[in-house]
Amino acid sequence: MNSATKMLALGMSALTLSLSAHGQGQPAARDTQARISAIESCLPDAVVIHGEKRPCETLLQRMQASHVPAVSVVVIHHGAIEWAKSYGVSSVGGDAVTTQTLFQAGSMSKPVAAMAALRLVQQGKLSLDTNINSTLQRWKVPPSPLAPGAVVTLRELLSHTSGLSVHGFPGYAAGKPVPTLIQVLNGEPPANTAAIRLESMPGAQWNYSGGGYTVMQLLMEDVTHEAFAQLLHDTVIAPLGMRHSTYEQPLPASMRVDMATPYDADGRPIPGGAHTYPEMAAAGLWSTPSDLALYVLELQRSTKDGVGKVLDKSTTDQMLTAGKGKWGLGIGMGGSADHPYFQHFGVNEGFEGVLFGYRDSGEGAVIMTNAAGGSELARDLLRSIAVAYAWPDYQPVKRNVISLKQPVLERYVGTYQIAPDLDIRISLEDGQLMSQLTDQPKLSMFPSSTSKFFTRTNMELEFVPSPSGQIEEVLLHQTNEDLKGKRR
Repeated sequence: MNSATKMLALGMSALTLSLSAHGQGQPAARDTQARISAIESCLPDAVVIHGEKRPCETLLQRMQASHVPAVSVVVIHHGAIEWAKSYGVSSVGGDAVTTQTLFQAGSMSKPVAAMAALRLVQQGKLSLDTNINSTLQRWKVPPSPLAPGAVVTLRELLSHTSGLSVHGFPGYAAGKPVPTLIQVLNGEPPANTAAIRLESMPGAQWNYSGGGYTVMQLLMEDVTHEAFAQLLHDTVIAPLGMRHSTYEQPLPASMRVDMATPYDADGRPIPGGAHTYPEMAAAGLWSTPSDLALYVLELQRSTKDGVGKVLDKSTTDQMLTAGKGKWGLGIGMGGSADHPYFQHFGVNEGFEGVLFGYRDSGEGAVIMTNAAGGSELARDLLRSIAVAYAWPDYQPVKRNVISLKQPVLERYVGTYQIAPDLDIRISLEDGQLMSQLTDQPKLSMFPSSTSKFFTRTNMELEFVPSPSGQIEEVLLHQTNEDLKGKRR
């Protein structure tokens, strides 16, 4: 056993079981342990290619191959946390990760912030459907020639239909100056992202906008006259009992002893450690899977029993109703009419994870990692959980592959811009098309037709020609998110 394997093995000691009323005692505990063992021993691919035989990797093997030092996971079963477990080390050469180790939640910050905004709506302090400029005090959404006469509402901010720019935020490395919220909104130094401005008419289309959530952060502060981190503590974090969570940026010194160190895709620590995110509503939450599981349970109980600690049933039902882009008010929706689910992925510099829950059945999971590329491992682990618990979703799918000649493949090579800060690069390496999203690992692409491809993560890519036959754009389909990239 090499040193890396030993350190990963150390982290597998932190296990807690909380058996639900649906199964008490030793038989239920044995069933739970059997499921945990099955989950750890085989992380199935999202796609099984017809005729191909691939060995099933263990969680430990996948962590080592992906250079992910730590994984922390919690599983919800029958409306309660059934088990929580951590794997690996909080930093290479350091201590084993525990279920109390803190990770940055990335964009999983958004659904938690959305719950706080909807709490303010319940209290009559905000409205979902009025002009936010009538409430904003320190800054207003500027007029735009791309959206003449536009009025932006909180509902549109929450559902990513506001038409506002800036997909996401890279954060600020240690030692770098951190801008104020107003500087971020205006794209003024030392902000490292463009000004947040209207790019299309509000309500016209779905377009993921971290910028919109940053406007919402200011809106919530302006209406309550409270600092955002304190507001979120008072409205969501404390009521749900999330004792290991905060939106404070940077993380307070008293909590740093419990934080994981972030790593890049090659296993190198992020210089200076975790980035600072003044865009707290979009990306600023520090938390644990066990704390975020309390958020999942709040949504499930509120919509099912009407006994939410933060939101009433009517508001929760609105939050979990899919609109444009299969998006609710703060969270993505998916599944079937019989088994709807909600989910949100999170990606910050060196931290990635996923939050998932079925609306009605009391099933779900939260997974957090401390490395770039960890979201793909989180998807794999979520799929292993889905198999073990017989969920109707996240099951491996079988696909057929066709053969394409080199000239056909060469047509698609290039860079396609999805957003100002997000590209997908298509390359051809030894006869194999590869795709790479900004800051993400390369993925092999397999043709299902002359213009459609898929990856082992079940991302679908469809290349769209112009009337002259030239390839001008690519459409990306994965889970409940559709993105379009224009060829540069």
